[in-house]
Amino acid sequence: MHLELSDEQSLINSGIRVTANRLLIWRKARHGFQGPFSLADMEAALPTLDRSTLFRTLTLLSEAHLLHDIDDGTGSQKYCVCHVDDTRHCMGHVHLTCSICHQTVCLTNVRIPPVALPEGFQPEETEYIVKGICANCRKRN
Repeated sequence: MHLELSDEQSLINSGIRVTANRLLIWRKARHGFQGPFSLADMEAALPTLDRSTLFRTLTLLSEAHLLHDIDDGTGSQKYCVCHVDDTRHCMGHVHLTCSICHQTVCLTNVRIPPVALPEGFQPEETEYIVKGICANCRKRN
Protein backbone atom coordinates (compact mmCIF):
# COMPACT_ATOMS: atom_id res chain seq x y z
CA MET A 1 0.00 0.00 0.00
CA HIS A 2 1.36 3.42 -0.98
CA LEU A 3 1.04 6.20 1.59
CA GLU A 4 1.38 9.68 0.14
CA LEU A 5 3.87 11.90 1.95
CA SER A 6 2.77 15.24 3.32
CA ASP A 7 3.78 18.25 1.27
CA GLU A 8 6.34 19.27 3.89
CA GLN A 9 7.80 15.76 4.20
CA SER A 10 8.18 15.39 0.44
CA LEU A 11 10.27 18.59 0.37
CA ILE A 12 12.40 17.39 3.30
CA ASN A 13 12.93 13.96 1.71
CA SER A 14 14.12 15.69 -1.46
CA GLY A 15 16.70 17.71 0.47
CA ILE A 16 14.84 21.01 0.14
CA ARG A 17 14.85 23.36 3.10
CA VAL A 18 11.22 24.12 3.89
CA THR A 19 10.21 27.79 3.79
CA ALA A 20 6.72 29.26 3.72
CA ASN A 21 7.02 30.25 0.05
CA ARG A 22 8.46 26.91 -1.07
CA LEU A 23 5.74 25.04 0.76
CA LEU A 24 3.04 27.28 -0.71
CA ILE A 25 4.39 26.81 -4.26
CA TRP A 26 4.85 23.04 -3.83
CA ARG A 27 1.30 22.70 -2.47
CA LYS A 28 -0.09 24.64 -5.42
CA ALA A 29 1.96 22.57 -7.90
CA ARG A 30 0.98 19.30 -6.27
CA HIS A 31 -2.71 19.95 -5.62
CA GLY A 32 -3.75 23.07 -7.51
CA PHE A 33 -3.55 22.01 -11.16
CA GLN A 34 -5.19 19.19 -13.08
CA GLY A 35 -2.10 18.62 -15.21
CA PRO A 36 0.95 20.46 -16.50
CA PHE A 37 1.25 24.14 -15.68
CA SER A 38 3.45 27.06 -16.71
CA LEU A 39 5.13 29.83 -14.76
CA ALA A 40 2.31 32.11 -15.92
CA ASP A 41 -0.26 29.65 -14.52
CA MET A 42 1.57 29.67 -11.20
CA GLU A 43 1.72 33.49 -11.22
CA ALA A 44 -2.05 33.66 -11.75
CA ALA A 45 -2.65 31.12 -8.97
CA LEU A 46 -0.31 32.84 -6.47
CA PRO A 47 -0.45 36.56 -7.31
CA THR A 48 1.13 37.61 -4.01
CA LEU A 49 4.47 35.99 -4.94
CA ASP A 50 6.85 37.63 -7.38
CA ARG A 51 7.88 35.99 -10.64
CA SER A 52 11.52 35.48 -9.65
CA THR A 53 10.57 33.64 -6.44
CA LEU A 54 8.20 31.42 -8.40
CA PHE A 55 10.79 30.71 -11.11
CA ARG A 56 13.60 29.95 -8.63
CA THR A 57 11.35 27.64 -6.61
CA LEU A 58 10.04 25.80 -9.67
CA THR A 59 13.64 25.33 -10.81
CA LEU A 60 14.58 23.99 -7.37
CA LEU A 61 11.64 21.58 -7.36
CA SER A 62 12.60 20.43 -10.84
CA GLU A 63 16.26 19.92 -9.87
CA ALA A 64 15.05 17.86 -6.89
CA HIS A 65 12.95 15.73 -9.28
CA LEU A 66 9.67 16.64 -7.62
CA LEU A 67 8.64 18.29 -10.89
CA HIS A 68 9.73 17.52 -14.39
CA ASP A 69 10.05 20.06 -17.17
CA ILE A 70 8.07 19.70 -20.36
CA ASP A 71 9.24 21.40 -23.52
CA ASP A 72 6.09 20.93 -25.59
CA GLY A 73 7.15 23.25 -28.40
CA THR A 74 4.69 26.01 -27.45
CA GLY A 75 7.47 28.35 -26.30
CA SER A 76 6.22 28.23 -22.71
CA GLN A 77 8.08 25.91 -20.34
CA LYS A 78 5.64 23.68 -18.50
CA TYR A 79 6.01 21.64 -15.34
CA CYS A 80 4.39 18.44 -14.19
CA VAL A 81 4.45 16.80 -10.76
CA CYS A 82 6.43 13.58 -10.78
CA HIS A 83 4.02 10.84 -9.68
CA VAL A 84 6.28 8.00 -8.58
CA ASP A 85 7.44 6.78 -5.18
CA ASP A 86 11.13 7.42 -5.87
CA THR A 87 11.24 10.79 -7.59
CA ARG A 88 14.94 10.43 -8.35
CA HIS A 89 13.89 7.79 -10.85
CA CYS A 90 10.91 9.56 -12.36
CA MET A 91 10.77 7.92 -15.76
CA GLY A 92 9.08 9.97 -18.39
CA HIS A 93 5.57 9.54 -19.56
CA VAL A 94 3.81 10.60 -22.73
CA HIS A 95 2.43 14.14 -23.11
CA LEU A 96 -0.20 15.37 -25.57
CA THR A 97 -0.07 18.98 -26.76
CA CYS A 98 -2.80 20.70 -28.75
CA SER A 99 -1.40 22.76 -31.60
CA ILE A 100 -4.36 25.17 -31.40
CA CYS A 101 -4.97 25.91 -27.68
CA HIS A 102 -1.48 24.80 -26.56
CA GLN A 103 -2.87 22.79 -23.65
CA THR A 104 -0.60 19.94 -22.59
CA VAL A 105 -1.92 16.80 -20.92
CA CYS A 106 0.10 14.16 -19.07
CA LEU A 107 -0.68 10.54 -19.80
CA THR A 108 0.85 9.30 -16.56
CA ASN A 109 -0.22 5.73 -17.24
CA VAL A 110 1.58 5.65 -20.63
CA ARG A 111 5.34 5.30 -20.24
CA ILE A 112 7.82 6.37 -22.89
CA PRO A 113 8.63 3.25 -24.88
CA PRO A 114 12.20 1.94 -24.68
CA VAL A 115 14.52 3.20 -27.39
CA ALA A 116 17.59 1.27 -28.55
CA LEU A 117 20.48 3.69 -28.04
CA PRO A 118 24.01 3.41 -29.40
CA GLU A 119 26.45 1.67 -27.10
CA GLY A 120 28.06 4.04 -24.65
CA PHE A 121 25.35 6.70 -24.88
CA GLN A 122 24.04 7.67 -21.44
CA PRO A 123 20.60 9.36 -21.62
CA GLU A 124 19.91 12.16 -19.13
CA GLU A 125 16.27 12.82 -19.90
CA THR A 126 13.64 11.72 -22.35
CA GLU A 127 10.62 13.60 -23.63
CA TYR A 128 7.78 12.15 -25.63
CA ILE A 129 5.29 14.69 -26.96
CA VAL A 130 2.40 13.85 -29.26
CA LYS A 131 1.18 16.99 -31.02
CA GLY A 132 -2.26 17.28 -32.52
CA ILE A 133 -5.67 18.86 -31.99
CA CYS A 134 -7.53 18.22 -28.74
CA ALA A 135 -11.19 17.20 -28.64
CA ASN A 136 -12.35 20.67 -27.51
CA CYS A 137 -10.60 22.43 -30.41
CA ARG A 138 -11.88 19.82 -32.89
CA LYS A 139 -15.46 20.51 -31.74
CA ARG A 140 -14.99 24.26 -32.32
CA ASN A 141 -13.71 23.82 -35.88
